[in-house]
Amino acid sequence: MTEAFRTRADAATEAMRAVFPATPLMRNDLLSAKYDADIWLKREDLSPVRSYKLRGAFNAMRKVIPDQQMFVCASAGNHAQGVAFMCRHFAVRGVVFMPVTTPEQKIMKTRMFGGEYVEVRLVGDYFDQTLAQAQAFCAQEKAHFLSPFDDEDVIEGQSSVAAEIQKQLGRLPDRIVLPVGGGGLSAGTRSYFGDKVSYTFVEPSGAKSLASALAEGAPVDVSPINSFVDGAAVAKLGARTFEKLSDVAASEVIHLSEDRICGTIVEMLNVEGIVLEPAGALAIEALGEIADLIRGKTVVCVASGGNFDFERLPEVKERAQRYAGLKKYFILRLPQRPGALKDFLQTLGPHDNITRFEYMKKSARNFGSVLIGIETDHSRNFAEMFRRIEDAGFTYTDITNDETLAQFVI
Repeated sequence: MTEAFRTRADAATEAMRAVFPATPLMRNDLLSAKYDADIWLKREDLSPVRSYKLRGAFNAMRKVIPDQQMFVCASAGNHAQGVAFMCRHFAVRGVVFMPVTTPEQKIMKTRMFGGEYVEVRLVGDYFDQTLAQAQAFCAQEKAHFLSPFDDEDVIEGQSSVAAEIQKQLGRLPDRIVLPVGGGGLSAGTRSYFGDKVSYTFVEPSGAKSLASALAEGAPVDVSPINSFVDGAAVAKLGARTFEKLSDVAASEVIHLSEDRICGTIVEMLNVEGIVLEPAGALAIEALGEIADLIRGKTVVCVASGGNFDFERLPEVKERAQRYAGLKKYFILRLPQRPGALKDFLQTLGPHDNITRFEYMKKSARNFGSVLIGIETDHSRNFAEMFRRIEDAGFTYTDITNDETLAQFVI
């Protein structure tokens, strides 16, 4: 099965060269030195639509054209842009259904890639509603529905990532690290390489679709999910992708918290000048979890996408600092007396910076509440700061990791 699949994948990869060049495979000196390994990044963030999704769209569409001239998809992100790009390339009509809540940037980019060939329809507040409308329209118009991952031709198209890696590297890597959402990229890559390489599959902690499917022996809905890592936040693994991943060992699947991934986004931007979306950073951040396994090995991390909205940068930095222990929020119980605030300020160290200060006294009481955000340069500083606060007789509540409160006050 693998050799037949490889033959088809190689043919698909060759056909793609008439549309876009292979994305770069680049050795990363920073990561190689950090992990004492030979680390390469497959830069899918440098594709024409800044993700690998146009590969599957291209392969699925080329197999039914010219008999089919209308294509439909439901997506709020990279899949929509890949489909739009290919509709314009093939000069066929595309109708892209997106939730009403989709950020304007993604809508604009989808329209830009599709031009006159693509119509964007905003339907539903939630993706399930959008998908139902798209499928109903598709059946009515007898159009071709393009799944983002649960389609044999899409899987085959995504496997072109693996075909390019082998050709560019000139040999097989020892290990490949892959982000997992619906499983299209992982299923395609594993079908191409078979058991000739080792794998690490990475999911965000808030959407463990592969791990849950492996535990249950079939795809299961893991809703509600955390949608922050939107490129990999999928509630249910595809049936076809699971067929190709069903024998993956549980030890090959790891999970990373959404806040932790933010640290990699910031580091790669500040140090390497590489713009990654949260899903695109998953494979790189996962290296810290497998450091002992990869020492001295050749490892390829698939940077799956770079469609990052810079309006999210403050949130990403905030999450990264909180995860690293460099920023905390707490509610201080402040006595209503002259000099109380000055006494509190004396408890701060030379590297403790106030980034948020909101006095929340609502009535004439002896004590008022203050919401305070503190940023520092080393996590150990907080233990000393809180000790000084307690020694000064103040009481406080640390709310940094209280997700419910964070939604309202942070």
